[in-house]
Amino acid sequence: QVQLVESGGGLVQAGGSLRLSCAASGSISSMPVMGWYRQAPGKQREMVAGFTSSISTTYADSVKGRFTISRDNAKNTVYLQMNNLKPEDTGVYLCNALKRAVVYWGQGTQVTVSS
Repeated sequence: QVQLVESGGGLVQAGGSLRLSCAASGSISSMPVMGWYRQAPGKQREMVAGFTSSISTTYADSVKGRFTISRDNAKNTVYLQMNNLKPEDTGVYLCNALKRAVVYWGQGTQVTVSS
């Protein structure tokens, strides 16, 4: 079993920055494949950023050039650096991990961007 804990969310003004962290623990021998999703009010959960391989990443069109996903394998942690935040970025951000074809989710961290 894998446990995921997100942190780093908060309230920020438009144009500001936040860095989210997702720490993985539990039954892991190596860093699982991980990504970031967000769920805004009235909208479906969408992928924001993720690793498509150990070295390749992908981003939603709406965040390209503003968000950067990275990882620290030694700490079993994945990060999401969010710059130039916009009000439409508001939502609950969740990380997930893929381990042996099973998807795990964290509880999420709230990001609120004010105008």
